[in-house]
Amino acid sequence: MTHGAPAKKTPTNDDEEVVPPPDGGWGWAVVFGSFMIHIIADGFTYTLGIFIVELMWYFDEGSERTSWIASIMVGVTLGSGPIVSSLVNKYGCRTITIVGALIAAFGLGISTLANGVTTLYVTIGLLAGFGFGLIYLPAIVSVTCYFEKKRSFATGIAVCGSGIGTFIFAPLTEALINTYGWRGALLIVTAITLNCIIFGALFRPLETTRPRRKRTTSEMAVEMVEKEKLMAINEESDNSPTDSARRSVHDIAANGETRKIDQDKATNNTLTVSTAVGDASLARMARSQPHLLQVPGDVAGEDNRKFGSYGNLPSNRDAEMGMIVSSRKGSTAETRSHHGGSGVMYRKDALYSGSMLNIPEYRADPKGFSGSVMRIPDDAGSGTTNENEKVKVCGLIPCSKESYDAYKEMMDFGLLKDPVFILFTVSNFCTSIGFNVPYVYIKDKALELGIPSANASFLLSVVGIANTVGRVILGYISDKPWLNRLWLYNGALTICGLATAFSAFCDDYVTLIVYCATFGFTIGAYVGLTSVILVDLLGLEKLTNAFGLLLLFQGIASLVGPPIAGRLKDNLGSYDAGFYLAGSMIAASGLMLFFIPCLQRWTKSKTKVADVSTKMAPIH
Repeated sequence: MTHGAPAKKTPTNDDEEVVPPPDGGWGWAVVFGSFMIHIIADGFTYTLGIFIVELMWYFDEGSERTSWIASIMVGVTLGSGPIVSSLVNKYGCRTITIVGALIAAFGLGISTLANGVTTLYVTIGLLAGFGFGLIYLPAIVSVTCYFEKKRSFATGIAVCGSGIGTFIFAPLTEALINTYGWRGALLIVTAITLNCIIFGALFRPLETTRPRRKRTTSEMAVEMVEKEKLMAINEESDNSPTDSARRSVHDIAANGETRKIDQDKATNNTLTVSTAVGDASLARMARSQPHLLQVPGDVAGEDNRKFGSYGNLPSNRDAEMGMIVSSRKGSTAETRSHHGGSGVMYRKDALYSGSMLNIPEYRADPKGFSGSVMRIPDDAGSGTTNENEKVKVCGLIPCSKESYDAYKEMMDFGLLKDPVFILFTVSNFCTSIGFNVPYVYIKDKALELGIPSANASFLLSVVGIANTVGRVILGYISDKPWLNRLWLYNGALTICGLATAFSAFCDDYVTLIVYCATFGFTIGAYVGLTSVILVDLLGLEKLTNAFGLLLLFQGIASLVGPPIAGRLKDNLGSYDAGFYLAGSMIAASGLMLFFIPCLQRWTKSKTKVADVSTKMAPIH
């Protein structure tokens, strides 16, 4: 079965083979679980502004102090992404989601006992925020594990729960507060949050290996003939002083330096090579028929290594590009075996929610891509690794090897040397400053215009349903080859920012509905297209690193956005200035990204000049 319990073995021998994502089966149950989790988690998060209005009145606090509750919660949810990724890599999506649901429900539950907003900073802001953070990442990653060809469709269904949850929770929260007060309403929301335990239990780990089909007699006969041909070619090569073949296998030092394999023909057969290869005859064998080369023994005293993820050879495309494979790296499945973790975050495409047809490597070789989709961390596959080995983060905090690998990958600040990523990070930071302001304050803004409370809360429902429509439409057209996704993303953010800024001129219910529909539709690009744009700009290899850093900066920006708008309201007596600020930040974030093509050309020309200077430099 392609969606059974997790395999205990790894594809390290000829008796097993890798199972590709099923693109269905139990994956649809995972999609349903993710969809429902988005309804509950995002539904509460995006309608927390309704609670904020009630808490301002109940505790007689200003907009700034009360808004810190929502800001801390969203900031912790996003900022905890790198930590959550390390936990998911160790314990898997199901376990972390269940633990996150328990923590979030506990934080919301004890919030009903609070006697001031300061207490809510801890209970809702920190506890519930971290709990939702533990839920947020696995809800996305679990879907990508089960789908390749249908990934865009599956993740689209899952994340639509966010908008639908906002649509449902807005009138629900309003009705609960009017009936039971904010404490009773929050207690009921706590019970609803506990349902994430059930939906998280659907995130069953995907089986990665299965018994290989037994070879028939004819297949074994063909293999014997091939081996005999190989031996004959090898004898001829030993007697020949020259070699006209252009393919080569470079010698590998036993100290763990990288080995480079350049070959014209590569199949899914396993290529096993000792830690050090110095025999010229082996090199000639690799040149003649690399798919049959197998070198027994263990020259350097370590376990044999397999090239490529899951033990597969690199594809032709990788070979032509000069694929580099480290002799100290093992397959992800081997890593999972050594350390006992899930290893799900070792996958390069774990956070990619778009269509896999957008990936050139996948289009070139869809079947082979499953075997090369894993990122392999340094020293991850070392045979000398102890299963209980602990690594200290910052020299202080002990954690498992899987957790450290995922955390290190996400928090590699070396990516900040890339000018394109720096500009994209600044853009995301500006967007996050203004992103939560309408969610937190739109109801209170409507109340100041004399709009009834129920109608004011319904504005958030309008944002939610428009957001769902926006994600579907923008996600669909973004997969079209004739459309520039970056321009679509930039244009949507610019329109969103301008609409938010001009919402200050909305003085009745109808114009506010128009604004909320525009905001919800266009902001869907920010949430739905970020990972796709990152891959377009930086490549799939850097997605996890880039996404982790973005989550960190998004968390910081979300932390300060609503309180700034709240301070402006407390000082000026109107939300207009706060919406001006939020809108200008979002619009600026979209406009600045129009300069990315210019920046890419400048970076490319600078690299060329540096290469020419290096070649022309005199050799001493």
